[in-house]
Amino acid sequence: MSVTFEIDVSKSLVKQHWRLPAGVHSRLQSLLDKQDAGEKLSRAERVEAEGLVELAELLSLIRLRSGRSKK
Repeated sequence: MSVTFEIDVSKSLVKQHWRLPAGVHSRLQSLLDKQDAGEKLSRAERVEAEGLVELAELLSLIRLRSGRSKK
């Protein structure tokens, strides 16, 4: 299922650093490393990794949008 929406980033939020928290990033990296090493992720791990990737992508989009609004 795909959801489309717009985000209005206020000037007060532009200064925020839109990144995954270090612990969440570390967890995602460990899941991806496990998969890259040829180990099979459990269903729960796969769902978790997919959700974290989607979150990282969303934060990247917000970061890009907030960078554009600075101009």
